[in-house]
This record gives sequence, C-alpha cells and structure tokens, in this order.
Amino acid sequence: MKNTVVFFLFMCFGFHSFEAQVKYESIQSSKLGEDRQLKIQLPRGYNSDNDKSYPLFVVLDGDYMFEAVAGNVDYFSYWEDMPEAIVVGINQIDKRYDDCLYSEQNSLPIETGASFFEFIGMEVISYLENNYRIGNFRVAIGHGETANFINYYLLKPNPFFQGYISLSPELAPNMIDYIPEILTKTESKIFYYLANTINDDKSILDMTTALHKDISAIENKNVQYAFNSFEGPSHYSLPTHAIPKAIEGMFKVFQPISKKEYKEVILKLETSPVVYLQEKYQTINNLFGIEKQILINDFKAISAAIEKNETFKYYEELGKIARKEYPETLLGLYYIARFYEETGEPKKAMRTYQSAYTLDEIAGITKDLVLERADLIKADFGF
Repeated sequence: MKNTVVFFLFMCFGFHSFEAQVKYESIQSSKLGEDRQLKIQLPRGYNSDNDKSYPLFVVLDGDYMFEAVAGNVDYFSYWEDMPEAIVVGINQIDKRYDDCLYSEQNSLPIETGASFFEFIGMEVISYLENNYRIGNFRVAIGHGETANFINYYLLKPNPFFQGYISLSPELAPNMIDYIPEILTKTESKIFYYLANTINDDKSILDMTTALHKDISAIENKNVQYAFNSFEGPSHYSLPTHAIPKAIEGMFKVFQPISKKEYKEVILKLETSPVVYLQEKYQTINNLFGIEKQILINDFKAISAAIEKNETFKYYEELGKIARKEYPETLLGLYYIARFYEETGEPKKAMRTYQSAYTLDEIAGITKDLVLERADLIKADFGF
C-alpha cells in the first residue's frame, strides 16, 4: 500500500512538472499609481534548464486574451513548431479605455494612456527581466483598442518588441500613416501580423483594409508581414481564429522543412541547399537566441534535394554537419560516402561505408544498408 501511494504521488508531481505553469502576480506601479495584476505562463521545461532564456509574449486585454495566446503557445511549442516561450497577460478590467487614451491631435498616448505606455515599457518589462529568463525576441498582442496601442512601441527608435499581432485594431487616425512609414524604414527585423473579420465595424474594416494595402506595398526585407481577413468569426471570436495563424507564420523558420518548402524553394535553388540549411538554423539562433539541433527531417529534405537534382558535390559538407550534429550515428559518414561514390572515388566510398558500421542506425540508414552499398562497390570495381 505504501509503495502504491508513493507511486501515485510521483506520478502526480511528475506529470505536473511537464505542464505549463500559470501564476498570478501583482506589481505595484508608480506610473499607474496602483497595483496591476499579471497572468504569467512559464514553459513546461522552464525549471529543467536554469541557463535557458525564452521568447516573451506580452498580451494586452489579458483578462480574456491570455488563455487564447497561452494555449496556442503551449500547443505549438509542444510539437516543436515554435520555441518554448513565456506568456504574460496584463489585466485591464474596467481600465481599457483609460489605458488606451490617445490625443485627438496626433494619435499618440496622453495622460492615462501615456502612463500605461510607460508602465509596460519601464515597469512590466523590467520586472520580467529581473524575475524570469526573458530572451531578446518579444511579441506584443492586442485586440481592438489594444491592437492599436501595441503599435506605439513600434514607433520607438529601438522597439523592444520584434513581433506585433494586431487583431481587428480600432486604429487611431494617424496610425494609418505612422505604421507604414516605420516599417518602410526599419533596419531591424520586424514581424507584423494584421487580421480583421468581415463582421467588424465598418470603421475597423476600412482602416485595416487601407493599412493592409499600404504595408503590402512595402519593399523591406527586414519586414515579415502577414494578413488574414476572416469571414465567419465575430469581432470577439476573431482572436481564436487569428492567433494560431499569426504564431504559425511568425515562427515559420523554426518549423521543420515542409513539403511545400521542399518543392517550391529547395528544389529550385541555384545555390547550395546545404547553405540554405545552415542559414535557416543561423536565423533561428539570431532571432530567438536558440542553438537548435538540426532536425533529422531537415537533413532528409536536403539529402533528397541533392539526389533529385544530382548535385552530389554538396554531400560532403552535409556529411560534415551531420557528423557534428549526430556524431554517434551513421548519418554523417553515410552522406560523405555518397559524396565519394558519386564523385569518382569508389574506394574511399567503400571504406567510409565500412567504417560507419559501428555507429548507431538513424533515419532509415541501417548497418545492413551501408554494408550492402560497400559490397556493391567492391563487386563492381573488384576491390
């Protein structure tokens, strides 16, 4: 009986340790002159690596938007389609109008709106940096009035949000000019997602349609922009439809190479697909501060492209990278052997296949396969 109880407790605590952790905290704000509640979701693996930092999502209208964002972040990160991230919701019950107050003259925050702007930029971010392992990639999310408000951080000379998810924004009049102007000139990487629904008020539809037209015309490689206009959702249900679209697009580079990417991009490359692979993972490191191990799926995609296009010279570099990423497996030596086999050095290919036999099997590359290829070369050339 005692062992049963211990096992049950272990299972409960063990399972809990792999759940995303949600907590509620209040911070005293000198800018607002009051306490403000935060909802904070930490990643499932937050306590397992004390040196790891995480992207940050700051969610306005946290009283109803937090769960929609936190759930999607947890889901996408569980399947490794985005890095694990910290999600922070700022509750604005009965404070939304005051928090988003702006000037009728220049559309910029004034009075309580200016205080709320400083509260997030000077107090919330500082509090999170001091108490949690926040990385450099940060995303702001808003809906309606708060979707307009998040753009004020984009107007700063060095914006501390790199991603903006603006859902059915009730835009201040001048924002229609401010946003395209900033995105045209920005020299830093910015991810901007805009969405509306045909069931929005006419003013929202008109402004977002005009903004979409202007941003779409921008030619700036530093801006990754996406837009969706939904037919079914109401204004209030839009976030549940748009948030997964926004997250999926924003973290596309983090995801495994897809069939579409393979067919439409990699197979059509005029340069090395191996360089493409290296740049993909360097971008992940640059954006999110994560040294992500190259996925087996991505090695297989690049290998398939090499075979399809018969550009076997690229196998040598691919093999070197694979040996570094998966040193205990057959992967790297198999690719190097294919390089030798297809570039006129059959004896080196045979010996490389043979030497790989002691390594672990991986991704359909078996010990029987490498020995079979070695035997075929030996038979063909009489070694």
